[in-house]
Amino acid sequence: MLCPYCASNQTSVLESRDSEDGAVTRRRRECAKCGKRFTTYERVEVVDLKVVKKDGRLEQFDRKKIKAGIWKACEKRDCQEEEVEAIVDEIEMRLLNRKSTQVSSTDIGKLILTRLKKLDQVAYLRFASVFLEFENVEEFKKIIKEEIN
Repeated sequence: MLCPYCASNQTSVLESRDSEDGAVTRRRRECAKCGKRFTTYERVEVVDLKVVKKDGRLEQFDRKKIKAGIWKACEKRDCQEEEVEAIVDEIEMRLLNRKSTQVSSTDIGKLILTRLKKLDQVAYLRFASVFLEFENVEEFKKIIKEEIN
């Protein structure tokens, strides 16, 4: 495993922990060269999951895209990496447990919205504004009123 800070391959595992469902192993590592610590996640990739985009194209499922979208919504918010990783893990597991190997991008967006709503309301609104394609401030007001009631 290469250190993300100095690219040395002299790293050691300090601690390993499996997720509750056993699907992911979290490893805390330390670089022997620079001394910095970092976390890696190990998971088995088994299902060839395809995402059906709004225009009908099929695309390979990429959990990194989900994570990037969530981080974009959480920018400058008090969201922890472990929380975001847990959301991505949960969404991925739900998708993999479906009978179909194809999932719509809209379904993925709805799953993200549901999790962000619980995590951080501002991040939820940021993601919703892009996902639901808000056109104006009135649409923001409408969703905020729904949240209050």
